[in-house]
Amino acid sequence: MALINDLGKIIVFMFLLLSVFLITAKPQRKLPNYLFAAFLLISVVDLSGFFLNTPDYRMIKAFKASSILLQMPLYYLYVNAACYYNFRLHKKHILHGIPFFIFFCILSVTGISEKVEQAFDIVSTVQYYCYIIAVFLTLRTFRKLYQENYSSNHHLTYKWLLRTTILFLIGNFFVLLRGFVKNDDPAFLYLYTFSSLFVLFVISWFVMTALYRPNLLSGINKDLVSVKLVNEIKEKPEELETLINFMEKEKPYLDDKLTLQKLAEQIELPEKQLSSLINQHTGKHFFDFINDFRIKDAKVLLRNQPQLTVLEILYEVGFNSKSSFYTAFKKETGSTPTDYRKSVI
Repeated sequence: MALINDLGKIIVFMFLLLSVFLITAKPQRKLPNYLFAAFLLISVVDLSGFFLNTPDYRMIKAFKASSILLQMPLYYLYVNAACYYNFRLHKKHILHGIPFFIFFCILSVTGISEKVEQAFDIVSTVQYYCYIIAVFLTLRTFRKLYQENYSSNHHLTYKWLLRTTILFLIGNFFVLLRGFVKNDDPAFLYLYTFSSLFVLFVISWFVMTALYRPNLLSGINKDLVSVKLVNEIKEKPEELETLINFMEKEKPYLDDKLTLQKLAEQIELPEKQLSSLINQHTGKHFFDFINDFRIKDAKVLLRNQPQLTVLEILYEVGFNSKSSFYTAFKKETGSTPTDYRKSVI
């Protein structure tokens, strides 16, 4: 138990440290940081049970117990704020806190009885998985929208949020597993220790990611509509030829912040028509369509400009991230840029 207590202190300290960093940092968008910091601080209330005895006041105990019902709503709001730059908090979002307020009031008045505890366990479990499903649906929509409308590396945001959500699911599995083991069973302490180490690993990963990628969450427009949900327009083949000629001559893809809206304005086509043109006649999302031209230019530079480094080339052709360039290049050629250069020189 001494080890668990020590781990608990380290975990809570790191949660508080990351919360302070998120609140005091000066990114382009503050709302995701504030929501994630709120999620971490509420988690600290729960995790403090590792090494702190809750004061014998009914309202404090009620808040500590019912605060669990705030964790997933805050995380869900954080995911939305991280995905969409124009996401804002509104009065309707207070509805996410209704389960917390209900149980806080009940526990403040009646205390923690066996029946209330059973009801709380059911509600918290159902709530957890409902929000997990909602998060996965949000991420699926986000991925589809950025692929259809953006050429920049929003997939890094998607990967960060997806991995974080999966880690939460794994952590919840350990919590559920502990519920099937009696407190006096030696296996309970092993599970508690392992889950504590897992939480420590996760928060360390959070800290490292926050430090290395402070502007990770650039976000996209939440008002975009998937191309499959708009009225389909039958484009003429000449429009595709015009688009390809424009891409090859004007090279708009060299702009690392190129979006469907920008390209539509340049080629003088409605956004929906351009999106449908790319999707139906090339079989690709806007994201992949643009990257194909970038990779084509990159292959030429890798062959003909040996004095340029891979990093210089990726910026030259319109990528703004090494990881997104390597992912796109390997998807297109089956090899890394370095291996490709060695094979053609």
